[in-house]
Order: sequence, then C-alpha cells, then structure tokens
Amino acid sequence: MASLVTDYCTLCNDDGTSTEAVRWCVECEVFLCTDCEKHHKKLRISKVHNTMSTKDYHNLPKFMQEISSQCRDHKKKYELYCSFHACPCCVMCITDKHQKCQEMKPLSDILKQVKSSASVQLFEKDLKDVKENLEEIIKHLNSRINTSNSQKTKAAEQIRSMRKSIDDFLDKLEQEILDDLDSKQSKLKSKMNTLLQQLKTQANQISQLQSEFSKMTQYATELQMYVGLREIEKTTSEAAKHLEDLKSGGQLDEVNLELTISSELQSILKDVKSFGDININTSPFTLQLKAGRKDQAQYLVHATPTIEQIKPSLLRQLTIPQDMKNINIKACTILPDGKYLILDDDFVTSNLLLFSNDGMFMREVVKFTRGSYDSCFVRTNTVAVALVKNR
Repeated sequence: MASLVTDYCTLCNDDGTSTEAVRWCVECEVFLCTDCEKHHKKLRISKVHNTMSTKDYHNLPKFMQEISSQCRDHKKKYELYCSFHACPCCVMCITDKHQKCQEMKPLSDILKQVKSSASVQLFEKDLKDVKENLEEIIKHLNSRINTSNSQKTKAAEQIRSMRKSIDDFLDKLEQEILDDLDSKQSKLKSKMNTLLQQLKTQANQISQLQSEFSKMTQYATELQMYVGLREIEKTTSEAAKHLEDLKSGGQLDEVNLELTISSELQSILKDVKSFGDININTSPFTLQLKAGRKDQAQYLVHATPTIEQIKPSLLRQLTIPQDMKNINIKACTILPDGKYLILDDDFVTSNLLLFSNDGMFMREVVKFTRGSYDSCFVRTNTVAVALVKNR
C-alpha cells in the first residue's frame, strides 16, 4: 500500500522552503530533494554516503526508522561498539559511561557484511520457529477453550441429570409415603365410621325410648309400666355395658395420624453443604515446540568472556609412565591433531614429552640442559620454549 505521507527536504526546510524529498541519506539521516541530492553527492564529506528512495525508507519497519546512527546523548556519530554493554558508542561515550569497558571495537568491523552473515539466516529461522510455536500454542489454547466449553456443558448436564435423579427419587419416596398416609387414614376412618354407625343406632334407640317414656308413664297400665321399665332397664344396661366395653377395649381412645420424616432425609439439609465440587486439574504441557538455539550464536557480536566466566572442565587424563612419576609440569599444549605436548622441568633440565590423543605417553621430543618457563605451539612441527638464561 502506497504511503500517504509526503516527505519534505530537510535542508530546504532549514532554509524555510518546502520541497518534496526523493531520497533519504542513511548517514546524515536527512531527506533530500532532487537538487539537494546532487549537491550532497558532490560534497567530499558526503559523496560516498548511502542513500535510498523515500519509498524504500517507508518500507522499513517503524522501529528501524527510529534507529539513529548518532548518539542521542552527545549528538556524535557512532564509531565504536562496547561488547560488554552490547551497544554502539560515540567517542564521547568512552569518557562518559564506558571508562572501565575493555571490549571496545570499531563499529565498522561489527557491521561489516552483517546482512550476509550467518546470523541473519539464524535470526530469520528463529523468527520463523517462534512464530510457528506461537501459532501452535494459539491453536492449542483455542482447542483448550473449546474443550473447556465442552467440559462445562458436560458438567452442567451431569448436574441437571443428578438433580433430576434426586427429584425422581424424592418424588417416588413422596408418593410412597402419601399412599401409605392415604391407606392408613382410610382404614382408621373406616373403623371410626363403623363404630359411629353402631353408636348412632344405639343413640336412636335411646332417643326413641326417651320420647316414649313420658307416654308410657301417662297411659300405660301398671303391668305395662312394669314390663316397660324392665325393657328400658335392659336396653340402658346393654348400652352402658357396650360403652364400657368400648372404653375398656380402647376403641374410644384418640387415634392420631403422625408423620416422622426420615432422619437420613433430614440430614441432607444439615450435612449436605454443596451439590458437588468444581476442580481444575492441571496436566503437563505435551505440545512439541521447535527448540530454540542453545549451542549456537544468539547475538551478532560475541563478547569475550572474562577470566571469571571461564569454567574449566576435564578433557583428558594423561597416563604418566612409572619411571616418570616425579615430573614437574610447567606447560601443557594441545596440538592441532589432538596430541598433547608436556613441558617437564626439574629446574636444571627440561623435556618436551609427547602424549597421544587418548593420553598415552608416546616419546620424548627434545631434552634441554636448562630449566624452562613455558612453551607454546607456533605452527606445524614448530614449538617455542622459554628457557632459563644461563648464569
């Protein structure tokens, strides 16, 4: 997409005019119009400067457009590179912030062929791998979200299913106890109705005798009165005895329907605190990501390690012959072919001893009649030895 921004010549703008720019000077960091570019190319100080079209300039990522070749603190051009702080420096930075820094290198050496260096391909691969890893993780997380939604739906269905099972079970228990209540109340009611009918019949008989008693006393003869009283006595005695039998037999006792709720059912309200638990279980991340580089260069500039950063490790154990156990090793040199050269010194004489790649003694290379200080490999078949000066 073409840029809608119009760039104006920096030099013309300094003179108070607005001229559309066509080039960008990478060194001076200014926009140039056609005329200013011609003058720019003629000046000795700027004729070798790299320039690019304004279109190419705007094709640069935004963060790269903001990278300056001049120090923001001192307004000087970057000329050096501090390996310790991994940053470019101007000459003023050395006395300002980098007085104790030992690894200062010319910036031109650092930037030499940087675009064609292996690091560019490595970083490009890093970006590709990281992007693919991010895409895989995003895909994985989206999948996990979908899985989580499915798990939520399944859990909700289980909750509703359990609720329905509980409701159905309670409905069944409720119906059973209601049926039992209806059955027992019906039997009780039937017994009381039967007794009630019997008592009503007796009450009607007594009521009839009561209504006839006054007539009997008024109109009956003495004989009729005597016999009638005997019948009344018999009827009342039988009625009284029947009532007494009902009382003594418990048939007149109060019979009440009482409900006792199951203690197990009541405990639900007391003991059950929740419908269940929602737990989040974590399992290890198993997605295979592309591994980042560990044993390859991660930086464009390698910082030389300090003595504190150097960690020694055992490379090989040398087997010393039995008759050479008292040697005094002054120096050890690893040759290009992997063999080992040992400088043995007894303060009077010195020996160069050769050991094989696997640490076995091979032979004595040369013997000196003086003591020695050190030795080093110079080139193939050449070793330098520092000897003690003759007195």
